[in-house]
Amino acid sequence: MSGPGVGFEYPPQPVAWLKRDVLLFANSIGVTADELHYLYELHPNFAVFPTYPTVLPFKGDSQEVIDFYASQKKTKIPGVPDFDSRRVVDGQRKIEFLKPLPVTSAGRKFELRQKVLGVYDKGRPGSVVDTQLELVDADSNEVYTRLLGSSFFVAQGNWGGPKGPATESFPPPKDKKPDWVLEHQISKEAAHLYRLNGDYNPLHATPEPGVKMGFPGAIMHGLYSWNATAHCILKALAGSDPTHIKEYQARFASPVMPGDKLVINVWRTGEKKGDFEEIRFVVAVENGKVCLSNGRALVKVLGDVVGDIKGKL
Repeated sequence: MSGPGVGFEYPPQPVAWLKRDVLLFANSIGVTADELHYLYELHPNFAVFPTYPTVLPFKGDSQEVIDFYASQKKTKIPGVPDFDSRRVVDGQRKIEFLKPLPVTSAGRKFELRQKVLGVYDKGRPGSVVDTQLELVDADSNEVYTRLLGSSFFVAQGNWGGPKGPATESFPPPKDKKPDWVLEHQISKEAAHLYRLNGDYNPLHATPEPGVKMGFPGAIMHGLYSWNATAHCILKALAGSDPTHIKEYQARFASPVMPGDKLVINVWRTGEKKGDFEEIRFVVAVENGKVCLSNGRALVKVLGDVVGDIKGKL
């Protein structure tokens, strides 16, 4: 594929994490006390929740609060406008789990290697930047996770770029009720806890940026809902085993507010890749709009998981 910015590689970004970071992430996305292997560092099966790498592009190798706007301006993509990071929201994210992440990076050198897959002009609504990012052991060149994502720069279009291809859709099976209905209650303070993972975008902490973008106030991180849903699915369908998920993805459809309740509808497809079954899901705010669409994951579904488990997470 060709086009403005396509193939551009950002400078490798050093990243680092401690056991404390892993524990914080698990707490921030709703992991519960019956999942001590994510919450207690001396547990014999202590593990990183698989989607943790999604916060590393924001955190980098710092343990301190980061100036979000300054960090987003480090590198300009050649051949495209200089987009304003103060008006950006998530579009879609996919993660592929290739190797289990160590519970700390101490004593090792990890980095993120990111390249541009496409930059698309959507006219008045804004522009989309698609990227591929790999978490790599810099010494061995082993890839641990691969993340595919899109960022939507609000009202920053009409610069003459390509419109881009239609995204692949993964709708739920037709005329079939969900196999599971899961719920996740978001606290009023959830965004303030989640941002301590490294995503310090003021949009999620104080009302002013959100009001300027047309929202009622501060909104939840899109990746909070994305990660919290991944946790609900892994816990309910696969016994919360980090090795029981191979891929996970969803599209960000509408904002979520602090205090909202997520309702997660999950369907089995019966389609398998080895031991992993493809499931589809849609997430909506209770009595409101869909907030995550195009949901798809490859999960090793436990045989004794059946029926509607609404409200049990």
